Amino acid sequence: MKAMRFAEFGGPEVLTLQEVDEPHPGPGQIRIAVRAAGVNPHDWRVREGQFERIRPIALPSGVGQDAAGIVDELGPGVTGIDLGDTVFGRGANTYAEHAVLTSWARLPDGMAFAEAAGYPSVVETALRVLRLVGVESGQTLLVSGASGGVGTAVVQIARDRGITVIGIAGPANQDYLRTLGATPTAYGPGWIDRVRRLGTIDAALDLTGTGVLPGLLALTGDPDKVITIADLEAPMLGIRFAGVGGSMPEALSATVDLIARGRLTIPIDRSYPLADAATAHADSKSGHTRGRRVLLV
Repeated sequence: MKAMRFAEFGGPEVLTLQEVDEPHPGPGQIRIAVRAAGVNPHDWRVREGQFERIRPIALPSGVGQDAAGIVDELGPGVTGIDLGDTVFGRGANTYAEHAVLTSWARLPDGMAFAEAAGYPSVVETALRVLRLVGVESGQTLLVSGASGGVGTAVVQIARDRGITVIGIAGPANQDYLRTLGATPTAYGPGWIDRVRRLGTIDAALDLTGTGVLPGLLALTGDPDKVITIADLEAPMLGIRFAGVGGSMPEALSATVDLIARGRLTIPIDRSYPLADAATAHADSKSGHTRGRRVLLV
């Protein structure tokens, strides 16, 4: 089968499409014929070697965590799912024609593979950071990077919980944030004062790692009320870096519920063929995303 691989850490150019052996599921796992794979910032951070100090990987390596497709093999002990079912979830090396998933859920009725592939890690991350930052109904949450995939999920989930959201994004995404239910403001000189004029901030999230942590700390006055998923220097400010740790089965269940209630929609910003994964990574790193980027297999 064809799969995207990299043999050394580096820029998008290290990704190559190769012929590799098909994977097979172990106990409690399933294999899918991949129809779409989500592109997450985590993917290109792994490719660059950013996590080697804390989670080293063996090279050469595949890439990708999220996917949607058709079940074509069941591992020992798997029940409640059949060959031919359509699912989305998280696994490993999902930039490929076949991938093994460790967590999955059935596709919501009428949802396309491409859309479904954009949800798993995004919603799990959104739920995790909202839990860790401890924001509650009636409070105000500031979100830096509010128009990206995780930001789009955070805003909608927070609004569903009765939380007021102020979202920071680029000029082109201000109206988009309004459609999600957030009060938008832009980056650039004076952004801290602009936020202060919009209200008192009870908690803040940094989803992009663009150097905003000192400002978020100034606005909240408490490092325990700031969480980042993107700035590895956060511990020097006493701020938590929330890299991993949530429950994917719980996140997938919550995703299905939110979608069924009409409370969560994550649009596809752009889709790419599998062979163009390097372009997808470059675009993802450049930012300015509105929703999700996905690979079509």
